Amino acid sequence: MFDTLLIANRGEIACRVIRSAHALGLRTVAVYSDADRNALHVQRADTALRIGEAPACDSYLHIGNVLDACRRARAGAVHPGYGFLSENADFARACREAGIVFVGPSPESIDALGHKSAAKQLAERIGVPCLPGYSGVAQDINTLLAEARRVGAPLMIKASAGGGGRGMRRCDDVDDEVSLRQLIESARAEAQASFGNGDLLLERLVESARHVEVQVFGDTHGHALHLGERDCSTQRRHQKILEEAPAPGVSPELRERLGAAAVKLVREVGYVGAGTVEFLLAPDGSFSFLEMNTRLQVEHPVTEAITGLDLVEWQLRIARGEPLPLRQADIRWQGHAIEARLCAEDAFAGFAPQSGRIAHWSVPAGEGVRVDHGLVAQPDIPPHYDSMIAKLIAFGADREQARARLMQALAGSTVLGLRTNRDYLLQALDATAFALPQLSTHWLGEASAGWSPRRPDARWAAIAGALLLHRRSRVHGPLACFSSTGPRETPLRLDAGGAVFDLRLRYGREGAWRVSCADAAFDIEVLHEDGGAAALLIDGQRCNATEQDQGAVGWLDADGISAAFADLSDAPSQREDADAHGLVTSRMHGALVRLQAAPGQRVRKGEFLLAIEAMKMEHRIEAPIDGIVVELGVAAGAQVAPGQLLLRIDADA
Repeated sequence: MFDTLLIANRGEIACRVIRSAHALGLRTVAVYSDADRNALHVQRADTALRIGEAPACDSYLHIGNVLDACRRARAGAVHPGYGFLSENADFARACREAGIVFVGPSPESIDALGHKSAAKQLAERIGVPCLPGYSGVAQDINTLLAEARRVGAPLMIKASAGGGGRGMRRCDDVDDEVSLRQLIESARAEAQASFGNGDLLLERLVESARHVEVQVFGDTHGHALHLGERDCSTQRRHQKILEEAPAPGVSPELRERLGAAAVKLVREVGYVGAGTVEFLLAPDGSFSFLEMNTRLQVEHPVTEAITGLDLVEWQLRIARGEPLPLRQADIRWQGHAIEARLCAEDAFAGFAPQSGRIAHWSVPAGEGVRVDHGLVAQPDIPPHYDSMIAKLIAFGADREQARARLMQALAGSTVLGLRTNRDYLLQALDATAFALPQLSTHWLGEASAGWSPRRPDARWAAIAGALLLHRRSRVHGPLACFSSTGPRETPLRLDAGGAVFDLRLRYGREGAWRVSCADAAFDIEVLHEDGGAAALLIDGQRCNATEQDQGAVGWLDADGISAAFADLSDAPSQREDADAHGLVTSRMHGALVRLQAAPGQRVRKGEFLLAIEAMKMEHRIEAPIDGIVVELGVAAGAQVAPGQLLLRIDADA
């Protein structure tokens, strides 16, 4: 038994664990890096301890620092959350040696199931269906090349020691040795950077397959059961963005077969705690074991929604030595739930991660909607960790009601100061393939190829201009809007999301403006404005908006469009398209990990130039034009920031 729990994680999952721990009467201890000293999980825990500098390797991934915090706080148990040390057998072993309860499986179970190659070998041995592939110990390039040719294309190259889409590459031609070698080396490098282990496995790729996973639990009394399945097929770059339970189209009979296979696997190793067994579900209804996550999953709330169970509470009770609260026959599923991962990333610019301060955020509460987050009022999003900032979970009597509720919640959500994937999520939820549903692990990549963000238009710019001058008139007084002959027409040049609008605004009465833009004109009345939240009438139609500005720059969310704006009234009118002139700048904070360009080198448009590692992912940057590299702004290994010059290309004459 233990009465004090240390949560070795951060953000929304740390807050989630604290909530269930407090409900059980446990004292909670948060840990934090220098980047998180003011984070919400630090505020919500009973006490908090610093464990290192901002980089994860110096804090959340530092086993010695976490164990030292356990000793200092006299914590009898540690919950690892997900990510970081949650599937680290060495950490689980170190906890046991220190007399600290690890809320999760034994290190032996993690060794057996947490490593993909070992888990696949175990699954094959006990008769759980697996895909053709290679999961052997030999990892030299010649062995991998030979095994890839034996397995055949299409082929998936995967990191053995981790998940989340990192260290994964698809190969469609195993006979092209140069390309295959590059894919293997690229996957190995990303796996090594992400998990500290560059081992790979190879699997035959099944086209149009779905990713379906089963939630399992085991206890110290020899009991094991499953809580049903989730569909996680809606992925981009092999990373999940929408998850749902139950999986559409899975019959009770198929659910029972999936669950039986998952439970068979965990019983084989005497598994204790929460885990997820992942399968690939083929169009013909056959399934194959992919891997096991020996921890709680990001998407666990959808299972909680349809079962009415608290999975973190189950974890903590099992860690205290209690038996599973229910038997398999007692598990009931009701309704449907869908989860969306709201991330600080530019989904329409290569999913470039965003970091910095969020000036304002809000997510509307609604029936059947749950929001898990770790955000304070104006949080700083550091560049060192995963880009997810919140999860929105919608529950309904059926799938369509859950989908509609989630879309409504997302559409009403606002994040100002950073780009997010909100609009991308809304397009995914509204896509025909998702609505029908016609799911596969590739549907999103194929459907989203033609998607684009909603760009600010004249109406949006008019709202931004009216709110900007309205706020200035409140500071300087309405007389500032008049000349000796009456209301003054104020010219305003706005950069709205990258487009320039020339506005003319005339003050009418308190809060009312006539805004002209090219051939369009809008009568805008600001009915209410407080703390950035505004209610307006636009040509008699009510509109809600949220705006944050700092003098001449700011962010506005209105008409379903969220973008930055800047007052360029005193700036030069000429704007250059940097890409068209061969200037390649960084879109993110990160480290330049690969550089394949040198001064004097001739490059073609679309040719790979360099890669930036940010938030544990490698982001490729390609040449925007044909030409010759004439300048390098940074060297390999350097840290870069948004807007920083990476290189310059002179266009071919």
